[in-house]
Formats: sequence, structure tokens, C-alpha cells
Amino acid sequence: MHAVLEYSYADNYLQTRAKFRPDHLKAAWEAVERGDLWLGGAVGEGPFTGLLIFTGENALEAARAFAAVDPYVTGGVVTSWTARPWTTVVGHDAATPVRP
Repeated sequence: MHAVLEYSYADNYLQTRAKFRPDHLKAAWEAVERGDLWLGGAVGEGPFTGLLIFTGENALEAARAFAAVDPYVTGGVVTSWTARPWTTVVGHDAATPVRP
């Protein structure tokens, strides 16, 4: 199973993230080491959106738990977030591969 955690950042994200970034990155890399987090980073120009891809049997729960304690969220750098299941069907790591 996969899940997508999407962050919306405050307009002053690049200025306010500095004091929270080390702890945010530490938590993210710990999630990687546990096998929960696959990829994460900013999307687009700005950046005003972040995406984190979680994997595993409890991916959605892991994404929600991550956001609940992420310093970017608790520190106000993230203005809103959503965690949704992602049904992956194409690719070597697809959870439910579908081939023609």
C-alpha cells in the first residue's frame, strides 16, 4: 500500500522553515529507516507544496502519524495537510500491479 501526504506551506515558508528544518529532516530520515517513508520533497515553483510518499501495510496511518508530530506542522510552517491512500498500479514498486 502507498499513501500520499500533501503539505501546503505558508507564503513565507522559505524564511520560517530554517529553525524547524533539522528536526523535520531528522524525523523524515527516521521514517525512511523504518521503511515507512519512500520519498519526500517540495513540488513546483515556490515551493508552496510538499509531497511525502509513504509505503507499507499501514502507509496511511504512518503518513497521518508523521504529520501529527512533524515540526513543520507543529511549528506552523505547514498551513494544512492531507493524507490519502494512493492505489499504485504501474511500476516495479506498485502495490497492486496491473499489466495489459
